[in-house]
Amino acid sequence: MLALATAFLGTTYTGADAGERTRLGHGRLMTNDYIGDGNDRWRTGSWTSSRVWGPAWEGQLPDRFGALVELRLSAEIIAPQDINTPAVGDRPYAGQLSAGVHTHFRWQGMEAALGGDLVAAGSATGLGTFQRETHELLGIRVPSDETLDAQISDIRPSVVGELGRELALGQNMRLRPFVEGRAGAETMVRAGFDVTLGQMGQAELWVRESVTGHRYRVIQNNEYKGFALVAGADIAHVTDSYLLPEEDGFDLVESRERARLGVHWQGDSASAFYGVTYLGEEFEAQREGQVVGSIRINLSF
Repeated sequence: MLALATAFLGTTYTGADAGERTRLGHGRLMTNDYIGDGNDRWRTGSWTSSRVWGPAWEGQLPDRFGALVELRLSAEIIAPQDINTPAVGDRPYAGQLSAGVHTHFRWQGMEAALGGDLVAAGSATGLGTFQRETHELLGIRVPSDETLDAQISDIRPSVVGELGRELALGQNMRLRPFVEGRAGAETMVRAGFDVTLGQMGQAELWVRESVTGHRYRVIQNNEYKGFALVAGADIAHVTDSYLLPEEDGFDLVESRERARLGVHWQGDSASAFYGVTYLGEEFEAQREGQVVGSIRINLSF
């Protein structure tokens, strides 16, 4: 599964001397609907982790493509609304793992990100078994054998790119409009914005999580303490998704919306984040959107 990541990493190393790179930081974000609207359905849970290597960080992205390299790993569970007895027409179960390599750089005065991931779904990922055992331990409903037997099983390469520009609207407010394109596991074009209120988070590298669109801190600048409020929204035009196969009768909602709100906190030796995201409908038979929660806690000893 790491073959694509390894190949891309080797390619980026030809653009910059490997000896220049050091590990600059890491970030992660966990998302679950139990800390959102309290339900267990659709985009029910995910976890993403990033580690970044590059030249000495000077508070902004390097100008060279491939100079800063991010290894990204993620896991996600997607489920029908009733994981025990799914309704006819509800989306199939999918437990997917992905691994990829991305690079972040400045281009034409904008912040750019480009990368590739290999996405694998199916019983071999072990995520269905993990959810069943976790739910049994917590005493809540578990996915049935029928649900897991009907889960999506596939391997897809994916590419994603983003362009954004951060605009200062005052000493404590920043606006960042962006556009994003994805192709592979899901194919779409997305446009949106993020707003940050507060000084915390300046001169850092933030990476966008794919499910919610929240940006999490990967290279941190602990000079600024306190809180930062973040908000954002985006809309995507979706043309394909292997998670909702057309041949099985699923009709995609071509316009997919997200809206998010969160708060970051930075202390002397700890930091934390909590955010909520509204995810709009993804297929015609989905009756409503959902709200998921995202969390990160970081302690330094």
